[in-house]
Amino acid sequence: MPLVVQKFGGTSVADADRIRAVADHVARTRRAGDDVVVVVSAMGKTTDGLLRLADDVSATQPGRELDMLLTAGERISMALVCMALAELGVAAASFTGSQAGILTDTDHTKAKILEIRPSRLTAALAAGTVPVVAGFQGVSTDHDVTTLGRGGSDTTAVALAAALQADRCEIYTDVSGVFSTDPRVVPNARRLPRVSFEEMLEIAATGGRVLALRSVEFARNHHVPLHVRSSFTWEPGTWVTEEDPTMEQPIVSAVTSDASEVKLTLTRVPDRPGIAASLFRALADETINVDMIVQNTSHDGTTDISFTVPRAELPRAKKATADLLVQVEASELLVDESVAQVSLIGAGMKTHPGVTATMFETLAKEGVNIQMISTSPIRISCMVEVDAAERAVRALHDVFGLAG
Repeated sequence: MPLVVQKFGGTSVADADRIRAVADHVARTRRAGDDVVVVVSAMGKTTDGLLRLADDVSATQPGRELDMLLTAGERISMALVCMALAELGVAAASFTGSQAGILTDTDHTKAKILEIRPSRLTAALAAGTVPVVAGFQGVSTDHDVTTLGRGGSDTTAVALAAALQADRCEIYTDVSGVFSTDPRVVPNARRLPRVSFEEMLEIAATGGRVLALRSVEFARNHHVPLHVRSSFTWEPGTWVTEEDPTMEQPIVSAVTSDASEVKLTLTRVPDRPGIAASLFRALADETINVDMIVQNTSHDGTTDISFTVPRAELPRAKKATADLLVQVEASELLVDESVAQVSLIGAGMKTHPGVTATMFETLAKEGVNIQMISTSPIRISCMVEVDAAERAVRALHDVFGLAG
């Protein structure tokens, strides 16, 4: 019997009506002849509410206790979904991340999955029971509850699909698939029927918020087909799969924007070997992810080094960089928070010249100044002023003919 893992996000289980709708869909899937494993997020804004409550109680929030608190949201969802399934005559059993056999490292609030031991899930499936698993969580090698960080329920679903050798993993959310750009910015954005894992990785990394980056990496590495769908319409969505070498790929599939990064610049840095290594080692030691990097041409023995980091990591990045500033006798540290990244993504870029020129010409016509540039074989990203980002997205979406 085919096996499908179905993951339902917070909006999909936001209230009693939505939970009953999810249970009905799971029951229909069972009746169609598939075995089902369900993964659920916390209801609606439950996780945000728990974080606010933690802030109200204390400014000191040990990671172990924060994980214990936040995993409560998913446990509520899984129990309620099982009750709704029971009402429909479908046998179901709830499992925490620990009970589902999700073993992680000891890094609280952003743990990584080390191993899946799904014996209790396979036993439930063999008995004709639908396992309903709490997403976003696992158990560490120290036997403590852990959470998997942003998008953790997506990662849970894909990891379970890989471990159980499921035929597909369906990710249900409040949008009907992956679009050529954010429909809130471009109303006639087109839903993409299919994208490759590589394209989806670039979309997720550059501002596309439909799938968490880690879940796409896991799906690619373990060859798990993903189907992104809406739990409000149940219509077919977007398939994320291996690239089909027999089909010609679109030159540009999507345009994304991301205002979640800030730009830091070290000015008048001595231009000698080892300076850049010291800078980025200091950032790496603080587990700070660096995205774009630009080093200017040397003048009078000094240069400027600019780089971008996630906005949430700015305080730690400033501290690590400021300490180095003194050591290398650089001039000053400049911080620019009014930037956004605009990107083109498309597998066809690898074989079609001229995309970069068209992008830059389009931005020039719109009066959008490019501050930094980063590329991969299927992506071109530019850092621009945040106020110009939406204008840039609309213009690029139009010039590459991506409208639905």
